[in-house]
Amino acid sequence: MGKLLSHRLAVPVVIALLVVALSFAMPSNFYYRVAALVWISALAVIGLNLLMGYAGQVSLGHAGFFGIGAYAVAVLPPQFGLHPLVAALAGAVATAAIAFLVGRPILRLKGHYLAVATLGFGILIAMTISNEAWLTGGPDGMPVERLTVFGWRVRGADTWYWISGGLLVIGAWIACNLVASPTGRALRALHDSEVAARVAGIDVARAKLTVFVISAVYASVAGSTLALVNGFVTPDKANFLHSIELVTMVVLGGMGSILGSVAGAAILVVLPQALTGFHDYEHMILGLIMMVIMIVLRAGIVPSIAAFFQGRRNK
Repeated sequence: MGKLLSHRLAVPVVIALLVVALSFAMPSNFYYRVAALVWISALAVIGLNLLMGYAGQVSLGHAGFFGIGAYAVAVLPPQFGLHPLVAALAGAVATAAIAFLVGRPILRLKGHYLAVATLGFGILIAMTISNEAWLTGGPDGMPVERLTVFGWRVRGADTWYWISGGLLVIGAWIACNLVASPTGRALRALHDSEVAARVAGIDVARAKLTVFVISAVYASVAGSTLALVNGFVTPDKANFLHSIELVTMVVLGGMGSILGSVAGAAILVVLPQALTGFHDYEHMILGLIMMVIMIVLRAGIVPSIAAFFQGRRNK
């Protein structure tokens, strides 16, 4: 039991130490903001990694759930007078309900059929947000009410750094507990073979739907957090390209790795910032770096590095 408990706590503790350690190396608010964006993206990627890396199910529409969470904190406070935190909670509940309703039919599909179905869902959400300008502000986006807690207005990049970092640690802890639970073992069995999992007595449909809903809630919470950080939200966070970006973060960091989710998010958030000085060659260099990473570290950054050190230890 003690070994299992330490395993469940190891990754969250490592992430917490990383958040604390990096706080001493931030020379300005700009770096705090970039780091906060990494933590927020990593939170969404952890949820998607549970779906893809552990359960083996592909989703190309997860930005739709991200957008639901983001627009929940933008629309609900001015329209219904809800506190932003209550709006974020309502967005997460609504996202879970939508994921449950959508997941029941589309998770019966497999392979590229499932990918196309989730892609269609994501496009539908993005189009709805863009077209309903009377409610969402349309393509131009809309402002988000600033978060106030007990009269204290939450502001500053450093404050959001700690809030988003805390949410990431909590998200990682929940994910690690899920992975180490019977549900997590069922997901890994499902990833290896649906037929074998079904023969072993696992309710495959229920397991798929459960992890799909959980991953959607992760995306919703990340979307709400980003909207509150920026104080503004636009439909681009719900579009197809953002879904592809989230999937790329999962693959780069390592499928089936919680720490890999953080590494993948860091690569795709930090590198574009670091390459802005190259102007016209920015995207080409970014694409080249990603290609090299996938060629050299085929299993993803974290699993490949872990396998390398494990191999050296066994020699």
